[in-house]
Amino acid sequence: MDLNVKPSMECTFDAVSLGEVMLRLDPGEGRIRTARNFQVWEGGGEYNVIRGLHKCFGLNTAVITSFADNEIGRLMKDLIEQGGINTSLIHWKKTDGIGRSCRNGINFTERGFGIRGALGCSDRANTAISQATPGDFNFDYIFGELGVRWLHTGGIYAALSAQSCETVIAACKSAKKYGTLVSYDLNYRPSMWSAIGGIKKAQEVNKEIAKYVDVMIGNEEDFTACLGFGIEGNDSRLKELNIDGYKKMIEKAAKTYPNFKAVATTLRTVRTATVNDWKALCWAEGSIHMSREYNNLEIMDRVGGGDSFASGLIYGLMTTGDPAKAVNYGAAHGALAMTTPGDTSMASINEVEAIMGGGGARVKR
Repeated sequence: MDLNVKPSMECTFDAVSLGEVMLRLDPGEGRIRTARNFQVWEGGGEYNVIRGLHKCFGLNTAVITSFADNEIGRLMKDLIEQGGINTSLIHWKKTDGIGRSCRNGINFTERGFGIRGALGCSDRANTAISQATPGDFNFDYIFGELGVRWLHTGGIYAALSAQSCETVIAACKSAKKYGTLVSYDLNYRPSMWSAIGGIKKAQEVNKEIAKYVDVMIGNEEDFTACLGFGIEGNDSRLKELNIDGYKKMIEKAAKTYPNFKAVATTLRTVRTATVNDWKALCWAEGSIHMSREYNNLEIMDRVGGGDSFASGLIYGLMTTGDPAKAVNYGAAHGALAMTTPGDTSMASINEVEAIMGGGGARVKR
């Protein structure tokens, strides 16, 4: 599979992400409603992917985002830098001191346990990144002069505001203009799209973005809501689908968007909040490639598992060009990421490759 990835010596960055980074407030084993202490993490659907690409897989990455220029924004910058991500592309927006003109996003997240599912409560309206314009980032400079091999963005950022819809489209167009590969996670959230036009707006925006995407990530619900490609006669979740039905759906999408080089998704069966069955698949060049299955996977924190899948998939595609290997990098990395707290991965590439090879949980000394 030839993705025609730009040589690393021609680019400043292996990968960049465009999206919102929020401050996650985590009550640990407790509940948001009764907490007296929170641990802080940084996280965001698009950001988590490039953090994994750097921290686990060793690629040179940067984040494209915007923060309100205050102490919370500076905390976010510090957290990002602790993960080794380049922060030079962050746009700083002046604020009025109380968040009226713009603010930084906050996300309260419970991990869940047993019969109690994970719970998120976000506070992200009117954030700096939701107001950002293409001119705030100068995409011609980023993709043309600096050079980037891979851009990752997604539907959560696109749904933040009417302005973010325009900004993500401009970024994808510029990336393609300069030969940067684009991956996009549809990540359909009806509650986010409802304020800016609902499913009609979601389809309008995502159908335009899809024209510039090389690697599309999403499940059946995402494809149905965002692009209008469902599986006829199927009312169940993707984890229960016939693979032939999924393949037919993807083939319809690939015929409409011949620029799709690969399409991938995770397949999760939730037994309890702390025990899931987990696997993934990747479609490329007319074939479906299934990952190894991780049944009865014990979960500490499921938030960010799909993002870690995406970073493993991207790493595998960039370095091997083999979708069968890539989907296994993604599934193993996602599985490991869910064994630790926080949105982002704490795994190493050696751990990922050991799990891919059938390694277990025996103590290592």
